[in-house]
Amino acid sequence: MKKNTTYAADVLMTALAPAIWGTTYFVTTEFLPHGYPFHVAMLRALPAGVLLLLFVRKLPHGIWWPRSFILGALNFSFFWAMLFVSAYRLPGGVAATVGAVQPLIVIGLSRLFLAAPVRPLAIAAGFLGIVGVALLVLAPGAALDGIGVAAGLAGAVSMAFGTVLTRKWRPPVSNLTFTAWQLTAGGLLLLPVAYFLEPALPTPTAANILGMAYLGLIGAALTYFLWFRGLARIEPSAAASLGFLSPVVATLLGWLALGQSLTPAQIAGFVAVLFSIWLSQRSQLPR
Repeated sequence: MKKNTTYAADVLMTALAPAIWGTTYFVTTEFLPHGYPFHVAMLRALPAGVLLLLFVRKLPHGIWWPRSFILGALNFSFFWAMLFVSAYRLPGGVAATVGAVQPLIVIGLSRLFLAAPVRPLAIAAGFLGIVGVALLVLAPGAALDGIGVAAGLAGAVSMAFGTVLTRKWRPPVSNLTFTAWQLTAGGLLLLPVAYFLEPALPTPTAANILGMAYLGLIGAALTYFLWFRGLARIEPSAAASLGFLSPVVATLLGWLALGQSLTPAQIAGFVAVLFSIWLSQRSQLPR
């Protein structure tokens, strides 16, 4: 019983990360300048990473230099770049639905890299989650774009690899230090992309500064610390299923804060997503 209680606490703490990520769309559209996705991504990762580095005062050593940059690219730089390409070329609902395949990819990669068993219940939960996300965010007759779909799938694969390799590569340092390394590396990789591909940012307003502070301190530093902590304690496939909470929170926030409608289909999707998360955790629950 005590073991199961500890596991449930770890799941709940890990779930806070994707739940908070669900607020990103609202903060980005309401508080940040439009048309600077790579600058926003870089400013979300790099200052938070440097701040954490100043706190932990420990740099990578040896093999952890390249591994930090590989994980920084998979979890942040490449993932966010593909996410933005997908978001610009696809309706939001289509992009979210394409990205929802990530838990199924994690199941396959966990088998390949971690020799984790493939549980039928977890696979069923993954497919149910995709259906739930589609009901939540997919509009009827939404148009498909080949490049957008490919970018969405590439982003899902990138985050899936990052999730599994974060579990496989565990440095002999604290989770906070590991988070600092990855955020800093990811931000550094985004720096030249933002500089060469986008114009300079306009003078920030108070709202811009508030939004970036939230995305950096809460939406990056805190959430990725919780996420990487969770990956050290629960199976990657179980953690990945918690990502379904992001569109749930985004939809609820749109309804509560922006006055958007909530249809019966979306309510059904909400229930399906929560049930899929429960199924996924149930398949991993220690006996």
